[in-house]
Amino acid sequence: MDLSQIIGFVAGFGTTFAALPDLIAMLKRRSSVGMNPRMAAITGTFQILWVIYGVSIGSRNIVIWNVIAVLTNYLTVGAYMYFRRQEARS
Repeated sequence: MDLSQIIGFVAGFGTTFAALPDLIAMLKRRSSVGMNPRMAAITGTFQILWVIYGVSIGSRNIVIWNVIAVLTNYLTVGAYMYFRRQEARS
């Protein structure tokens, strides 16, 4: 593994899991308070383009990291919607 691959791996890891703390905090609180799902939705949408780009250039690293990131971001949006509905019922 050369330096550029190491940098790509670390960058992919960091950007992929950047949204994870928000998701974990929301799940622990079991509340959508203080969360705004727009950023996660926008980021997830553009990461789909990164997946398409990764497939087109044959880069497994780009595809894998961005598929995980898309899932994380849309799980955040889904959790927000779920908790928002629960809060509206109470």
